[in-house]
Amino acid sequence: MNIRIGYGWDSHAFKPGVPLKIGGLAIEHPEGLAGHSDGDVLLHAITDALLGAVSAGDIGSFFPPGDPRWKNADSAIFLNVALEEIQNAGYRIVNIDTTLVLASPKIGPIASDMRDRVADLLNLKPSDVGIKAKTPEGLNADHVAQAHAVVLLEKVEDPSELRSMADVVENQKQLEDVVKNLVSQVHGVESRRIPLHRPPFDTEDIT
Repeated sequence: MNIRIGYGWDSHAFKPGVPLKIGGLAIEHPEGLAGHSDGDVLLHAITDALLGAVSAGDIGSFFPPGDPRWKNADSAIFLNVALEEIQNAGYRIVNIDTTLVLASPKIGPIASDMRDRVADLLNLKPSDVGIKAKTPEGLNADHVAQAHAVVLLEKVEDPSELRSMADVVENQKQLEDVVKNLVSQVHGVESRRIPLHRPPFDTEDIT
């Protein structure tokens, strides 16, 4: 099969006193989303969609919520592990479509910025990323944010066409070590090494 489809869903309750981050974008709001990591509900859903498309498990397989390493971690790390998985499987992203369900903040005014940010994280054109938002009318979920994500992948026949993760993430050396360790833990095999060319993570930024 030359194409695969993945679906992801996530939800987080709002919580006072924490910053709000959705789609990798910091948003001014009185409350943020509760979670062991940064609570980025949209990136979590996208991560699960990517992992599911190549039958690689789910976000909890790689990042158990009780693991102190991921306390307040940037969810872009989770997304990049999923990108590593689809690359190792020989696929690339064609397009992605997402829907946020939340009462506030209003996503419409920032949807374009959020689309640009998600596209940048995935090394896609903004036109290949859909960002939509709905209110939870009738769901009794006004204090919760939910995200749905669907991704289409295509098989890459020429391995040279597969983009290195160096094209899609920042602070690569630290992430390389994280990905290598996580993939080997989950699958019991060594992860394929990918050449990385950018500065390492400052770990103070993610813990």
